[in-house]
Amino acid sequence: MVSMTLIGDPPNRRQWQGEQGESMRTVRLQLFIMLGVFSCAPVLAQEGEQRRDWQELVNADRLFASQATSVGRTTAFLEVLGPDSVVFREGPVDARSLYQTDEFRRSVDQMAWNSHYVDISRAGDLGLTAGPTRLTAVEGEGDSERQAFGYMIGVWRKIDGDWMLMADIVVRIPGILSVDVMPRFSDTLLAREETAHPVMARENTQQDLIDADNLFGLSINYRGGQRALLRYGLENQRVYLPGMAPAVGIEAASTVYGKFLDNQLSTTNPVSLTYMGGYLAESGELGYTYGVMATSSDESDAGFRTNYLRLWRFTESNEWKIALEVLRPF
Repeated sequence: MVSMTLIGDPPNRRQWQGEQGESMRTVRLQLFIMLGVFSCAPVLAQEGEQRRDWQELVNADRLFASQATSVGRTTAFLEVLGPDSVVFREGPVDARSLYQTDEFRRSVDQMAWNSHYVDISRAGDLGLTAGPTRLTAVEGEGDSERQAFGYMIGVWRKIDGDWMLMADIVVRIPGILSVDVMPRFSDTLLAREETAHPVMARENTQQDLIDADNLFGLSINYRGGQRALLRYGLENQRVYLPGMAPAVGIEAASTVYGKFLDNQLSTTNPVSLTYMGGYLAESGELGYTYGVMATSSDESDAGFRTNYLRLWRFTESNEWKIALEVLRPF
């Protein structure tokens, strides 16, 4: 019997088929890796751009803090204030007008601060800085010093290529704070993970932000402060209130917010919210609002009155939620 071998037929078919199968699996794995790299490339590039913009704002804030120490608080503020910037006293007031008054210019108060949290929009045109601050006031003929501590939160806009301060608010706390802190980009990413895809946010308007602000004010009366913030706050929200450390995360933030605010309000004495300004980032997913919340519209009434500053993020649930809330009663 004659054994026949077909032309091109390998002598060991099983070995050949095994090698071919292994080769195909290798090719598929390589293609899968290449597709993964290509699909991740835009995401990695975007994160790199966002980190660059974030670091740029961090540097601008550090320079501002350094100038406040070297040339004085008044000069430093006047150099970075943007158009129509506000500072919060008995309600928001024009910052430039206040800092140019003779009384403020004669002040020898010195401020030192550093940010422990920095947030920024996808477009790189709107950002927020927050961190501990120390105010040193010189008093009397003996030049005795008095120090006060708190947290300063600032809202920034990039205008003509420069970061300009649009709003700043300070909440005081008793005791001593260290200003030796540094922000972490990883903290900012936690809030961004809750943010809607760019396509979802591109049609947003400033009026949408105003409507969200007013809705939250109504929710406080209906639900109470704690439940309102649970409903309209990010999972990674931050709250800054006088007399206490910042509360981070939905459980801690809503709890302290509720205890602070609910003690001031009642069903017979509801709070009214007066929106007074804000801005929406060009990318449509980040914005801020500010104004006054009060239990009476009569300024002569000694009821509860507080400034508020609120940072918002547009989320995958197609609604605005609070990323950061600051209250400064007056």
